[in-house]
Amino acid sequence: MAKPFTPKVITANALLEGDVIYQTATGWTRDLAAAEVLTDEADADLRMIEASAQIDSVVGVYLADVAVENNIPHPTHFREDFRAKGPSNYAHGKQETF
Repeated sequence: MAKPFTPKVITANALLEGDVIYQTATGWTRDLAAAEVLTDEADADLRMIEASAQIDSVVGVYLADVAVENNIPHPTHFREDFRAKGPSNYAHGKQETF
């Protein structure tokens, strides 16, 4: 029996900067809270094809599980929580706000 499809976001890394990015309905963002949450498996498959085709701007495209609270997606796996916070070797970028 197949597992039911759970909410997901499409994530990748920006090709030039290496930053973690998330797909929105109109492009890419570095803010997980602004990411488009996908709840339909067929729609997620189509969005993945579109995102993966953007080889001039993104690398490592994949679906990441999220939980939605108050219409805001939150990571459900420690890896995605770590990626959302950014590099941890010294305070810069996203880490400055945490």
